[in-house]
Amino acid sequence: MILVTGATGNIGSALLKELHASGAGPLRGLTRDAARAGFPAGVEAVEGDFADAVSMKHALEGVRSLFLVSRLGSDADILEAAGRAGVEHVVLVSSITVQTHPHLGPAAENLAVEELLKASGMAWTILRPTQFASNTLMWAASVRGHGTVHAPYPETALPTIHPADIASVARVALTEPGHRGRTYALTGPEPVTARQQVEAIAVAVGREVPFAPVSRRQAHAPMAAAFGAAAADAVLDVMGGDVNEELLRVRDTVERVTGTPGRPFRQWAAENAHAFR
Repeated sequence: MILVTGATGNIGSALLKELHASGAGPLRGLTRDAARAGFPAGVEAVEGDFADAVSMKHALEGVRSLFLVSRLGSDADILEAAGRAGVEHVVLVSSITVQTHPHLGPAAENLAVEELLKASGMAWTILRPTQFASNTLMWAASVRGHGTVHAPYPETALPTIHPADIASVARVALTEPGHRGRTYALTGPEPVTARQQVEAIAVAVGREVPFAPVSRRQAHAPMAAAFGAAAADAVLDVMGGDVNEELLRVRDTVERVTGTPGRPFRQWAAENAHAFR
């Protein structure tokens, strides 16, 4: 049995579809609302809350492989429960900032989860993706309202990754040999700037989408209100305020692991145009 956490999220939903299509079952998806999960036929939907030990125990019954998105709950408690339940292998989604920006608070938190997993006694595979293409959904309301997209660092080009590529690597790691004890840094196939992302969204929706650069200070205020000042600073550093060669480097890991080239941002934009219309 494979359990996918974050099963209705951008990575988890794509992973369940891939696992189901490949005949990897039995499969189970963890969700807060099983009735609305919309999983593929034959995938067991189990309701669970990371803060509820009883529901987690139920979700982990019979599970031998676990896909875990870190920091959705108490990772220490989740990993302890997984070990007690007899889980043999955990594929963990961490962050590339563990190696590119280890001094940042969120990166240190992700590293701590990686270390917990390695000390758990279970086999492990760690995925460290870069910036998600789906992060641009934060612009969706503005685009739908025919407003202007505002973003800092308009010319900083990051190798943004399609969440489905993370799912594809996870599917291989969960179902094929040779990936236990491995750490994979994951990027998209090419660098893309915020300005180019907006241009790709405009093509996808079939109309012009205005774009206006903003300063770091202007971008910081709404982020700080939502996430806190320290988290906002960390995000802005990675968006362009404190980039380095390691963060900017395009990697071919997705293609090496899956045999299929990574999906460019314009493909993600085309597939998700409905969110911006």
